[in-house]
Amino acid sequence: MTADSESNRSATTAFGFDWLSVALVLGGVLLLYYVVPLLSLFLSVPPGTVLSQLSDPTVVDSATTSLLSASISTVVATLFGLPLAYWLARTDGPVTKVVLAVVVLPLVLPPTVGGIVLLTVFGPGSPLGDAAIAAGIPLTRSLAGVVLAQTFVASPFVVVTAKAAFEGVDRTLEHASRSLGKSRLATARRVTLPLAGPGILAGVTLAFARAIGEFGATMMVAYYPRTMPVQIWVSFQSLGLDNAYPVAILLVLVAAAALLLLNTVASNPWE
Repeated sequence: MTADSESNRSATTAFGFDWLSVALVLGGVLLLYYVVPLLSLFLSVPPGTVLSQLSDPTVVDSATTSLLSASISTVVATLFGLPLAYWLARTDGPVTKVVLAVVVLPLVLPPTVGGIVLLTVFGPGSPLGDAAIAAGIPLTRSLAGVVLAQTFVASPFVVVTAKAAFEGVDRTLEHASRSLGKSRLATARRVTLPLAGPGILAGVTLAFARAIGEFGATMMVAYYPRTMPVQIWVSFQSLGLDNAYPVAILLVLVAAAALLLLNTVASNPWE
């Protein structure tokens, strides 16, 4: 008996059910739960109406703010996240585990709690917040506040994904480079980074998508200038659900573009 036939037989219960098919049916219900609302969103408003509303100044401003702030946040997260990811991938011990836990913490904190945490450091009344206000660079209700909130919630994606990418690099190649007299920095730049590149790009893409969709922490820290998620909330609260559709559709398209990038030029971390 072949392994495939044995596997097929083990997948069938004593009652005659093929559990692989059962798994597909049960999982298909959840898959429909994902797909149907998305299709409903795009079918709820005629495309012409959506396109006309996308030219609204408030929508354009919120999209511009989101794209600018998410780009800055992603650059900051990458600039500081890659060195941390490399250190985590090349060290081990209790300290490493504690540092990794701290990195992951923003991913599990409710976004509003993350905003409150940031306000204790950067908000009015805090030493740093008051110093920034005195210098004419407020860290709340400003683009800087949006970037701070987005970086807090999105940067862990860079660190965690890049860490996995660095760990996937064959260490013997690094040892060979070092044996040829190259420094650790030169080895990281010429060997490790190029080999880990697709995984790093995946983390950067995920961070950008997370930053552009951030709502809770941004509401707490900044609110103005409004990002797309904040504008969706304001439109829903003041004008009704129909007026929130255009920006929501735009955000869905951005998320879809990020997934397309993950499955083309980047290395999908979920595969």
